[in-house]
Amino acid sequence: MRRNLRFVLLLIKLKLSHIMVFRLSFFGGFFADGMLFLVQLMAFSAIYGHVDTIGNWSRGQMLIFIGTFSMLNGINMLIYFFGVNSIPGKFSSGELDNYVTKPVSPLLRLTFENINLGSAPLLLMSGMIIAYGVSLEGITLTFPLLLGYSILVILMAVLYYDMELILRTIPFLVISANAIMRLEDPILDLNFKIPGVLFKGALKIIFYFILPYGIMATVPTQFLTETLSFAGLIQALSVVVVFTAFALWFWRFGLKHYKSASS
Repeated sequence: MRRNLRFVLLLIKLKLSHIMVFRLSFFGGFFADGMLFLVQLMAFSAIYGHVDTIGNWSRGQMLIFIGTFSMLNGINMLIYFFGVNSIPGKFSSGELDNYVTKPVSPLLRLTFENINLGSAPLLLMSGMIIAYGVSLEGITLTFPLLLGYSILVILMAVLYYDMELILRTIPFLVISANAIMRLEDPILDLNFKIPGVLFKGALKIIFYFILPYGIMATVPTQFLTETLSFAGLIQALSVVVVFTAFALWFWRFGLKHYKSASS
């Protein structure tokens, strides 16, 4: 564990050194993420600006929901998206050989080697939206409430990572998984706009247990607004545990079936 931590810190240090050489990349990332954030706010305004409730959720709850999903997206873009997203390309080009032959976990290196510090301001902007939603709801923030919400956001970021890893491990086993991965964007877009509590029947089963994007922002929002039941909390925690275990197993399984480009 200590060796892995030192390795991650070294990757971050190398990335910071790279940023100091190519500063334009940092500001370019900041600009792109800032524009994405503004687009998300405009989408929220267009969809929810003329109504006071969505289902049984108030405007304040929806703001917290939107801010939470934006926060998760910020964590994703900051830490692991660009590394995990490169897996299919490294697989098809044979560049993955350079990872599996090194005495370091290839998944650890792939996850942390392409952190994007330009996405850091997105976390601050998301926090501002969440704070505004909290003020509209009149929520009294306490340390246990903030701690529980923060832990759930971290766990949902792990679940977000699990789903990205699973989808990008599929090419290890099939000729092409482009069609499957293209589904990711519309599914994320749908779950960004609609809280999971609005899904019923088959849709709830799909977005809570099969493609669990529906719980990622919904459950932390429910906790912060004190509308999350104990059963719902246990259910969400179970989903995170199951998908994390499966993602790690699926990665190891896919790696065993990886055929080196030199073979």
